[in-house]
Amino acid sequence: FKENRKDDIWLVDFYAPWCGHCKKLEPVWNEVGIEMRNMGSPVKVGKMDATSFSSIASEFGVRGYPTIKLLKGDLAYNYRGPRTKDDIIEFANRVAGPLIRPLPSQHMFEHVQKRHRVLFVYVGGESPLKEKYIEVASELIVYTYFFSASEDVLPEYVTLPELPAVMVFKDGTYFVYDEYEDGDLSSWINRERFQGYLHVDGFTLYELGDTGKLVAIAVIDDKNSSVEHTRLKSIIQEVARDYRDHFHRDFQFGHMDGNDYINSLLMDDLTIPTIVVLNTSNQQYFLPDRHIESTEDMVQFINNILDGTAEAQGGDGLLQRIKRIIYDAKSTIVSVFKSSPLLGCFLFGLPLGVISIMCYGICTADTEGEVFEHEGAKKESGDRELTDEGSEEEQEEEKSGKYTELSDGELKQKDIMEKKKD
Repeated sequence: FKENRKDDIWLVDFYAPWCGHCKKLEPVWNEVGIEMRNMGSPVKVGKMDATSFSSIASEFGVRGYPTIKLLKGDLAYNYRGPRTKDDIIEFANRVAGPLIRPLPSQHMFEHVQKRHRVLFVYVGGESPLKEKYIEVASELIVYTYFFSASEDVLPEYVTLPELPAVMVFKDGTYFVYDEYEDGDLSSWINRERFQGYLHVDGFTLYELGDTGKLVAIAVIDDKNSSVEHTRLKSIIQEVARDYRDHFHRDFQFGHMDGNDYINSLLMDDLTIPTIVVLNTSNQQYFLPDRHIESTEDMVQFINNILDGTAEAQGGDGLLQRIKRIIYDAKSTIVSVFKSSPLLGCFLFGLPLGVISIMCYGICTADTEGEVFEHEGAKKESGDRELTDEGSEEEQEEEKSGKYTELSDGELKQKDIMEKKKD
């Protein structure tokens, strides 16, 4: 494979036999292989045990499992989309095909525009802008399609200030790239590759983090058809549509079904329906200080964020990181006990039981040691008393000694007196 892979285009799943996500992908991957073969696609589909062929996996930069890559010549493209059959096949067909796809007629342009919700088009001849466009396409082809066309192929409602130009068609309108206002072409395409309004889930929110945009979300329950849920969703949609020219450079709009994911992100329990604005670059978020009743209220809230008067919460500071660690640990413990109480009791009860026994043993050993030390001190004190006063026998001997000494003295004195008499 290593020697012959450059002769073909390969779509490879790098997996590990013990990986649960890899096992979940396996039936989907088999369907991808069958459909790609039935379509007559030039892409060959395979999978490789990255634990057995670690050198090849390392060569392609595989750091997690499963990792899906399309290998085309000397290039390796990572797949980062949802792990569904249709999304994977769409990725393979897009990356395996031409980098820049020509649109030779208005009919072809209309056909492609109906098929793709976001469409990037280069208009003009050879130029440094076209070279840059090709360079960016080679990097971002994993996300979206890139086309080229002549000016007479474009719809009649399109007006270009100058040629050459790069355009994006989406949300029923178009935007023209302006180097002075939009900055680097790669950054602009990365920001504009999403529709103005999205149904946001965890994966989409992760992808939006690369755009640098603030994400304004209506957090609702899709199954709840009450007036409040419907109204907040409509407000976000109206702002995304009617104020597109004002906010599309800085904001991405959408709605999220349920608050489970957003709660884990904000480390807080949000009452739904509600509106939250996320800054995915630094994990800050903004909550409205009053109830959003209309589109005007939402526009005012967005303007307050842009001019810095709205209070930012969260962030990626040290205290927030510590709070995140505690929150994640708490969430993990709660989820384990909810999913399997017996497993939770075993995983957390056994270590706590061992620690309790160790603490009990340490405390008991300290208490016995104190008793032994106390008895030893008493014994030592008693020995000192005996040493100072002496035993009864020693006292008797001492008294006898005194009596003996006095008797000898009396005898000496008696001898002296007798000598004086003599």
